[in-house]
Amino acid sequence: MEPRLSVVTLGVANLARSRAFYDALGWKVASERIADQIVTFNLNGIGMALFPVAELAEDAEVLPEVPAFRGVTLAYNVRTREEVAPLLRQAEAAGGRIVKQAKDTAWGGHAGYFADLDHHLWEVCWNPASPLDENGNFHWQG
Repeated sequence: MEPRLSVVTLGVANLARSRAFYDALGWKVASERIADQIVTFNLNGIGMALFPVAELAEDAEVLPEVPAFRGVTLAYNVRTREEVAPLLRQAEAAGGRIVKQAKDTAWGGHAGYFADLDHHLWEVCWNPASPLDENGNFHWQG
């Protein structure tokens, strides 16, 4: 597994309020396509997203209470759909716990989740709408 952080998704209580906060900091939204559902930013090679905390917990198939879920997931994006499941197994072999098996997503990708040794959730994700570049860098696509 290459060392990479693709996307940081922050679970938020109020999407509009959180977007206004980052707008006030001068951050530019990467895509308005579904900004009423998820707010995305490009951060110098890393993506960041704001997503309703209850929906984020539901996506990872965990309860939204601490310590099972802290309102934050880290994403490791891959180049192909076929890379998702083996990376989940690699994390499990290293002592992590698969919390959601690899499966197709409602938005056309393929993803699963593992928890690291400290219960931080990592999504292993193939996103056909935002492919990695030749250097493995992630950028949200409009």
